Amino acid sequence: MDFNLTAEQRLLQETVRKFAQHDVAPLAATIDREAAFPTENFKKMGAMGLLGITVPSAYGGGGGSYLDMMIVAEELGVACQATALAFGTNATLFNDNVLRNGSEVLKHKYLPGACAGDLVAGLAMTEPDTGSDVVSMQTKATRQGDGYVLDGTKIFITNAPIGDVFIVYAKTEPSRGAEGISAFVVEATFPGFRRGRAFEKMGWRGSPTGELVLDHCRIPEENLLGELNRGVAVLMSGLNSERLVMGALSVGLARGAYEFALQYAQDRRQFGQPLVAFQLIQDKLVAMAMHIEMARLLVYKGAALMDQGIRGREANLLASYAKLFASEMCMTATTEAVQILGGYGFTKDFSVERMMRDAKIHTIGGGTSEIQKIIIMRQLLASR
Repeated sequence: MDFNLTAEQRLLQETVRKFAQHDVAPLAATIDREAAFPTENFKKMGAMGLLGITVPSAYGGGGGSYLDMMIVAEELGVACQATALAFGTNATLFNDNVLRNGSEVLKHKYLPGACAGDLVAGLAMTEPDTGSDVVSMQTKATRQGDGYVLDGTKIFITNAPIGDVFIVYAKTEPSRGAEGISAFVVEATFPGFRRGRAFEKMGWRGSPTGELVLDHCRIPEENLLGELNRGVAVLMSGLNSERLVMGALSVGLARGAYEFALQYAQDRRQFGQPLVAFQLIQDKLVAMAMHIEMARLLVYKGAALMDQGIRGREANLLASYAKLFASEMCMTATTEAVQILGGYGFTKDFSVERMMRDAKIHTIGGGTSEIQKIIIMRQLLASR
């Protein structure tokens, strides 16, 4: 086992860290306050090759690894979760998905624009009455002429209010259950596509979330992603990378809170000595640092398995371990950071308040903590 990053990965880490510190972090509070999508930095990430980090150069990407993706997600996550999620949504939910499952037509049609940041992308699966229960989705796709017609509503969709293109899941043969679902690439300009309401959120405020309404939305046949009625296979192929990226975002956010709290504890004086001199404060900081390192190792190991082409039980288990542990750790770390700052931590004058709000969604999005525990238990039982 080699725990060292390559020279190229260290350079990537350093480059993204500088970008996050100089370009991303200064805008984080404004993005949160105004609930504004980070358009300028989104384009910069495209120009840097980050949005297509795992996509080969032939399609406009950076040709990197899944571990590269985790490195980028963590560094951006330290500075601004909304910007980090903008990266993750394009890079993981759309670009990497189209790369794995799309035809050459779809790859050449959409990946160059989505990698460059010219297209804001998303993935639409959740519906008003179906969250974790994917098979119960009601959106339908009916064959009509040389294409398909989609009808249904998707909810809690990242980038729904502003996105240009989405991967949308729909039932093509409802009677077949999980074996009757297909995936499609849907442009916002297609007839019958419209945006529903946008949501005002507690955290991730610079990442717009809303509804998509498909009302006899016409989709060309070539925009079928993967095979007909094999949408669950398309979905499953991307779950591990999505969960690992969520884990990396959690590590980044927790690291940002830890670093802020550590500096504050060194600067703040109470009873004639720095706050960091008190053992109870030391206990909090030590636990934060230790658990951040543990979560990062889980994320890195999961990414290493993906880079080695390892699929199945071991990879699924590691991705759920990483997602569950990192997200719960992140919630604890940001809460402790607020506690260390005391009354100041409860005000919007200090970034840990925003960090704590951003942390909560990590235990919900990408598969709730409860779902991760169910997945883990099933994998453990299957190994006996």
